[in-house]
Amino acid sequence: MADIIVMKTTGKAAPKVEKGQGSGPSLIKGPYKTKTWNHFKGEKGRLYSGIWESTPGKVKVAYKEWEFCHFIEGKAVLTSDKGKKWTLKAGDGFIIPAGFKGTWETVEKVRKHYVILMPK
Repeated sequence: MADIIVMKTTGKAAPKVEKGQGSGPSLIKGPYKTKTWNHFKGEKGRLYSGIWESTPGKVKVAYKEWEFCHFIEGKAVLTSDKGKKWTLKAGDGFIIPAGFKGTWETVEKVRKHYVILMPK
């Protein structure tokens, strides 16, 4: 029988934090520093789930994967390459489909739960 996984960012149950930062041509503004606590990997390395956060900043994005997000805190604006905008805040859940291209702007520090399914 499998146990449930409780996602935490501190304490014994928390995975090692992975730190990142926007850089190169994808970085539009800000330091855009990120932290990821990946709690689960499955489906032969195609499925990931955990907690992610970022400081304010703006980056270009091009999703090859499918992602479900639920904001725990913060505010971000996602803009498609066709100019459609979504303002997302704490409490919002949303799906980013594979093939989405545009920008991700963290307006207020974001912390979110995520589930990512990579393509076959």
